[in-house]
Amino acid sequence: MSGIPASAASGPRPAPVVRQAGLWNIANVLTMLRLVLVPAFVVLLMHDNGTDPVWRVFAWAAFAVAMITDIFDGHLARAYNLVTDFGKIADPIADKAIMGAALICLSVLGDLPWWVTGVILFRELGITLMRFWVIKHGVIPASRGGKIKTLAQGTAVGMYVLVLTGPLATFRWWVMAVAVLLTVATGLDYVRQAVVLRRAGLAAERARPAERDTAR
Repeated sequence: MSGIPASAASGPRPAPVVRQAGLWNIANVLTMLRLVLVPAFVVLLMHDNGTDPVWRVFAWAAFAVAMITDIFDGHLARAYNLVTDFGKIADPIADKAIMGAALICLSVLGDLPWWVTGVILFRELGITLMRFWVIKHGVIPASRGGKIKTLAQGTAVGMYVLVLTGPLATFRWWVMAVAVLLTVATGLDYVRQAVVLRRAGLAAERARPAERDTAR
């Protein structure tokens, strides 16, 4: 016996191979489906100037499928290590596209005030740009309030896509009011988080030269 442990005699062990998720995985397919549903939803909703209740039911179904796939594709990507560069880019685009298309179409049809569409789109696009603004300092995680906001927006917009009258029409107005309030409140909270994160990041950058000078 040489006295050398078998693990040492055999040399360094190769690093484990990390499986890279391919483009054509279930999470990305759901994201692609959501992107395809955007123009389909617009055609269905705008058919006959949005006056046909049956076509609006079809539009609601397309919108509902898109919102459901938004939940599942992210969960599947994280749970089964299917995160890809395509998914990181396409997923938020698909989210904003379906919601933006719904809001704009509803305002064009006169079903939803333009200021509501403006507030929601300004918030969504603003938060996306702000995430890029602070990305070198860290990532702003999705909050529970943000998830509730998304649910409220999806529910309210879905109700506006359908032709509702009477008490249901009044109820959807209140659901949209709650969605707008949550949109503004969570948007302000994200701004606060971004400012705090950026200040902490800049402070850490200023501290590094001082630490190097002290080490010398």
